[in-house]
Amino acid sequence: MGHLGTLLFLLGALGALADICNIPEVDSTLVQKLGQHLLPWMDQLSLEHLNPSIYVGLRLSSLEAGTSEDFYLHSLKLNYQQSLLGSASSDDNSDIQAKPSMGQLALYLLALRSNCEFVGGRKGDRLVSQLKRFLEDEKRAIGDHHKGHPHTSYYQYGLSILALCVHQKRVHDSVVGKLLYAVEHDHHPHQGHLSVDTMAMAGLAFTCLKRSHFNPDQRNRMTLAIRKVQEKILKAQTPEGYFGNVYSTPLALQLLVTSHMPGVELGIPCLKATTALLASLQDEAVQNVLMISQLLPVLNQRSYVDLISPDCLAPRVMLEPAVETTSQSQVPEVIHVVLKVPSVWPPYTHSISVPAGSSLEDVLKKAQELGGFMYGTQATLSGPYLTSVMGKEVGEREFWQLIRAPDTPLQQGIADYRPQDRETIELRLVIW
Repeated sequence: MGHLGTLLFLLGALGALADICNIPEVDSTLVQKLGQHLLPWMDQLSLEHLNPSIYVGLRLSSLEAGTSEDFYLHSLKLNYQQSLLGSASSDDNSDIQAKPSMGQLALYLLALRSNCEFVGGRKGDRLVSQLKRFLEDEKRAIGDHHKGHPHTSYYQYGLSILALCVHQKRVHDSVVGKLLYAVEHDHHPHQGHLSVDTMAMAGLAFTCLKRSHFNPDQRNRMTLAIRKVQEKILKAQTPEGYFGNVYSTPLALQLLVTSHMPGVELGIPCLKATTALLASLQDEAVQNVLMISQLLPVLNQRSYVDLISPDCLAPRVMLEPAVETTSQSQVPEVIHVVLKVPSVWPPYTHSISVPAGSSLEDVLKKAQELGGFMYGTQATLSGPYLTSVMGKEVGEREFWQLIRAPDTPLQQGIADYRPQDRETIELRLVIW
């Protein structure tokens, strides 16, 4: 009877765990390696390169960067507050263009909260007011009948609500209602279905609002919306294990780790997703800084919702810089990549020679150096975003899609993707 009781207890425990997204313990060497990818970015302190997500990811992880963290937060405060709260009388258009976006401001507020700071005082109140104005502008752009679309995206909309929530700042029911409607109908009139990472961010925002007892009149709708987000994420799991794709998986895991709901099978899907992610990272197929910063909290069984009440005294392991092992005498192998741009006239096709291991961005730079090709980018938290090719700027609802011949869209950006020898890469202007 004793053995039977133990067996029944274990089976019951396993049944309960099936409802929980429990991330298995990961080898500390791999976690350290992930953190090391972030360290070089902490030395880039211009407003263009500062990324609050790096700071948030480290603070919610099991790693710390010592004084580098403190200096990075200081740089964030100096640059963001100076940019956002600079002289209102300035007529310099370059200052306006340099201001962080709605999503960057929201991430900055998350960074402050991850250091156990509540935004406050005159400067803090102005930042909160600015983010609320952003949301009001987006709400008006969507419209009373939800026929419009945000100037930015529903991802940034959800992130902004989340950032205000963790600072205990309330937003109006009408603002929350726009995001609820988008999730409930799971369709954007200009974009099709909302992406996995957008749904996950919305779910994190709703979870925060519920835990903080904000917007009580919307509570039932938020509960149903979180359930719908979970179901959407689980249905989007690929045969490899990713939720949507490799880049959306960390944020999806953050939502699943945070929002346990009875009756939803989470254990096995989360295990598959974590296994797929770690395999990609071990092969160094993915080195995107934003993705890594979103994954590190998951490996510590945390999410952005934990910023409601962050544990700033939790012990963390000091992060050591990676040791360079590459031999300087080794001559790099040269590969040849065919670059095609059929969306311009005359169409561009050229074979570009670069060292093996070069990124697609390196290929574009080399093509530009050779002449006959030009491109432009915009710095984003996910890396450089391609804005123009051969003088052709992206218009509203357009983007330059990266295609590996014959017709495979790349999931990675120009800074992350590393072409293989004799591969053909096409830059295709697409309307969405």
